[in-house]
Amino acid sequence: MISILINERYPLTGKPYPKRLIFKVVGYSSSTWYENPTPKTGKRGRKPKHSDEEVLQEIKKEIKKSKFNSEGYIKVKNRMAKRKINALVAGKARVNRIMRENSLLSPYRRPGKTNKREHDGTIITDAPNVMWATDGKKFWIEGSGWHWFFGVIDHFNDEIISWHIAKKGNRFAAMQPVRAAVRKTFGTIDKNVCTGMKLQLRSDHGSQYDSADFMNEMKYLGLEMSKAFVRSPQCNGIIERFHRTLEEQVLQVETFTSFEEAYNSIDQFIKDYNTDWIFHRLNYCSPVEYREKYAESLRKEKDNIPSGNKDPEVQLVLISSGSMPRRNERAEQEIIKGETTISNNPLEILRYNISPSDQLVRYKSNKKD
Repeated sequence: MISILINERYPLTGKPYPKRLIFKVVGYSSSTWYENPTPKTGKRGRKPKHSDEEVLQEIKKEIKKSKFNSEGYIKVKNRMAKRKINALVAGKARVNRIMRENSLLSPYRRPGKTNKREHDGTIITDAPNVMWATDGKKFWIEGSGWHWFFGVIDHFNDEIISWHIAKKGNRFAAMQPVRAAVRKTFGTIDKNVCTGMKLQLRSDHGSQYDSADFMNEMKYLGLEMSKAFVRSPQCNGIIERFHRTLEEQVLQVETFTSFEEAYNSIDQFIKDYNTDWIFHRLNYCSPVEYREKYAESLRKEKDNIPSGNKDPEVQLVLISSGSMPRRNERAEQEIIKGETTISNNPLEILRYNISPSDQLVRYKSNKKD
């Protein structure tokens, strides 16, 4: 009754009746009305460009065509936005809600209560080829037993530089990916090739990495070792986190029946990982994409360096103080000193970039002379 009267309008003025008058006529308390108002339909604000059903269909398409398993809603959201064709932009809260309502979220593991040693440092570098990490991981092949995976990863962008699998995970198998990474990065594995590169190799205290053969090989290459703290896997957390990703995406999903099958599967995953696996700390870029953006930024910085024998900082100070004239100012000073004579040639006037008023004054002075 009240909701009907609220929508009515007074015929003479065309305005709605006051609510206080309606409550008085009906005999209804205003406090009771405002305590339980009529619920509003819809949501305030701008309507989204795509409906929930359209977003849901795009989420399902993205999950279906993804090369990886159990990706979270943030990665799905960014993959849809980064499409070159039919990109879809949606808020992460909305994508999370839609995936949750349709049971599309990846399983969440609640961390158990353990007494971990706190790691307060940082192992991420600001440039590539400053710190690499290496470690080994065991996996099973049906009919052949346990095998070993060894990899080398760059702490800058989490890119797998090289890797190796072997039946025996000894010190010689652990050397293979390191030698391959040095050859791939520097073009050779000659003696002291890494000397002076400020490159360090992070490893734990496994028997392979503490062996005399492995340490002598690193000395031969000139590669400085950076050992992790004992019982502190966080110090080697970059390669440890990759092992978890490899376990979740390949080793726990597929069953290998031969060495070749395991090699091909791991090889394909690492290629996809380097080119398509996106990281939050890399601004949702893949390792290869982030490295290419870093190289492009270096090229832009190199192109923006001012010419001259002085450093850019010195040139900026001299220009700001007026001690070092700019190119146009230098030409103008030469003209004033009489070293260069202004002509009536428009091309010459444009070349020195002189204002029209100065052109007129100097033209008259040259004419008198």
